[in-house]
Amino acid sequence: MRVAFRDADYAAIPEHNRTFAPFRGGGMLADGSPECEIVESLRPQRDEIVVRKTRFGTFSTTSLSPRLREAGIESLILAGISTSGVVLSTVRDAADQDFRIYVLADACADGNPHVHSLLTEAVFPHQAYVISTAQLDQLA
Repeated sequence: MRVAFRDADYAAIPEHNRTFAPFRGGGMLADGSPECEIVESLRPQRDEIVVRKTRFGTFSTTSLSPRLREAGIESLILAGISTSGVVLSTVRDAADQDFRIYVLADACADGNPHVHSLLTEAVFPHQAYVISTAQLDQLA
């Protein structure tokens, strides 16, 4: 999953969108720019799905859900920056779509450590299994 905007994406952002409206004129996170590329150490393999998104949630502006279903994928392992944004939005949507969800608490981060703890300890466990990266080997 990567965030990147094209001209039509900028134009589609309503002025009342508190988070993304400031992106409208500046070309921030423009598709093709270095900041939108996946870092070398996390480069996907040829058979892995890569999707471009334009909002916090993984599913709202992408074709990811049907692609996962077509591939027979029922479980998701989530990690990322913005526990209160990207991860929260994705957990909620994935749960509504009946995916089995694992959140890697120690591979997520938030600008507010208290919010990160609240989400991983009190909110996410209602819809996801919250585990550490050390526990990944135990999943089969």
